[in-house]
Amino acid sequence: MKEIKKLEEKILHHKRLYYQGKPEISDFEYDSLEDELRKIAPKSYVLESVGSDVFNTEKIPHDRKMLSLGKTYKEEELLRWMGDHQVVSTFKIDGSSCSLIYREGRLTLGKTRGDGRFGENITEKILFIPNVPRVLKEIVQIEVRGEIFCTEENFIKLANEMRELGLEPPTSQRNIVAGILGRRENIALARFLTFQAFELLSDEVGFDTEQEKFHYLNENNFETPLLTVHPKKNRHLEQTLDEAQNFMSEGNYLIDGLVFTYDKISLHEELGATAHHPRYKMAYKFQGESKTTDIKSISWQVSRNGVLTPVANVVPVELSGAKVSRVTLHNYGMVREFQLKSGDTIEIVRSGEVIPKFLSVVSRGEGKFTAPSKCPSCKELVKEVDIRLVCDNDLCPDKVKDDILNFIKKIGIDDLSSKRLEELIRLGLVTDIPSLYELTEEKLLTVEKVKEKLATKILGSIKKSLNADLTTFLSALGLNGGAYNKCDKIVQAGYDNIQKILNLTVSDLVSIDSFAELSSKSLVDSIQAKKPMITKLMTYGFKLDAHTADTSSGVLAGKKFCITGTLSMKRSELEKIVKANGAQVQSSVSKETDYLLTNDTESISSKFKKAQTLGTPIINEEKFFEIIGK
Repeated sequence: MKEIKKLEEKILHHKRLYYQGKPEISDFEYDSLEDELRKIAPKSYVLESVGSDVFNTEKIPHDRKMLSLGKTYKEEELLRWMGDHQVVSTFKIDGSSCSLIYREGRLTLGKTRGDGRFGENITEKILFIPNVPRVLKEIVQIEVRGEIFCTEENFIKLANEMRELGLEPPTSQRNIVAGILGRRENIALARFLTFQAFELLSDEVGFDTEQEKFHYLNENNFETPLLTVHPKKNRHLEQTLDEAQNFMSEGNYLIDGLVFTYDKISLHEELGATAHHPRYKMAYKFQGESKTTDIKSISWQVSRNGVLTPVANVVPVELSGAKVSRVTLHNYGMVREFQLKSGDTIEIVRSGEVIPKFLSVVSRGEGKFTAPSKCPSCKELVKEVDIRLVCDNDLCPDKVKDDILNFIKKIGIDDLSSKRLEELIRLGLVTDIPSLYELTEEKLLTVEKVKEKLATKILGSIKKSLNADLTTFLSALGLNGGAYNKCDKIVQAGYDNIQKILNLTVSDLVSIDSFAELSSKSLVDSIQAKKPMITKLMTYGFKLDAHTADTSSGVLAGKKFCITGTLSMKRSELEKIVKANGAQVQSSVSKETDYLLTNDTESISSKFKKAQTLGTPIINEEKFFEIIGK
């Protein structure tokens, strides 16, 4: 009993520190403590406790308990949990969970998760967060739950603002959110925080799938994590896990894994929840470990976008089963903020990333912080852009190499390694991405250690890449914000040939789920900047087009459809056909809806009932295809 009590107190101590934004151990170490307690006291009240009570402000009850999540670190356990159900996944943002209450379509209350039963009133702070919608498009009463976090860019701005106010600047991007939400003064600092929604609760608005729920949130101007669909037969797990790991190393805010959810809402109601977590959700986390080490030197690498990325060469240390000697320092702004230099002792973390990353400064060494004024690759002057140092030289060797190497990996050109690419660039045989498709056996044989057999394999791989699908092709171009999942969303939304992609506008992208205006502009600008290269690549015989009808003049032009219930084909495919014939797809039934499309003849779904109440025509697939003449 003494051992159990001691372990319970230890867990509660670390839980409280976590929600104060002052964690002393890693997530993995904390989860290991819970696993240990679960073995010796599976019914301990500590295992059912959710959140923590740390702010001591006005307590407000949650109408429905704000639960934690079940979690696993093993892919096989995740697959067993999935079973034969279709699931969706999102990044698991590392911030502070909160609940927003909307009455009559207006934001009236914001509260923390607290202990899961009672939250703290943070409405004043929520009102300062710029991307939280104040008014919805519909006059409804809903509760929206999500995560508050701080991006790298805003972390730097926040630190500068706090210094100007005479306040102690934040020590890490991870801990600052709880610190801001717990403040009683200077609450305007909350304007440097960001909110993303992941859940919607309401007795007035109903959904059949998680996809519909996220679509509704996006339509009402909520930012949401990118939603990836994992069908029963094709999970796409490897791609999704890889992208999450890359984001953990390179993304501009913190995530600590992925959240998987059964897509069908009826399953949520059927399975219910334990006292601790819902049975229809599962968090997949990457095993993490943190340690301290000393910086020996800082080197700067140039990315394909010209951004100089700082990397610390550190005293080697064992971390998560690997010997670590190099650590990413995020960006110039982070190095400048913490005045990082040789001799500093820092805390680092490795959570599945290929390269570990900097967390905080433990102690400072002697010497002075310095930053490069010239590009380490081409020696041209660099410029400071927000929190980054940028090389604008389009012919910078490292930029060119990284851009081409990224394309090679994404498009699937095997046997052309980084070293061989360097040699091809040095010989002038490869100067940009299109020049890959002008390589010949004669040219390849001039490269050291490349014989006829290898040259034939490389050329075959290059030729095979011409059959890449449009999503893969786009994700290989190195577009700003052009990750595979994002590109797939665009293609699935009906922009399914290269001409449509080149004609994309910001408003086109914003109309697609999970696309915010700022990131949409960046992506459109990037497409336009690469337009000459894309046009040239098309001359080599890429087979990317998949033409559909002109949506502006289709037989359903101007009509609005809502799709629900039983269907004979994939919902996404049916949506494409609806859009291809000129109509819009809505996530819910309203007075503006022209048709509810479903094969159900009677239903308990809220959409079906609302369509009947409003007198909205309800048609099945057979009638739909009759209307469009197919």
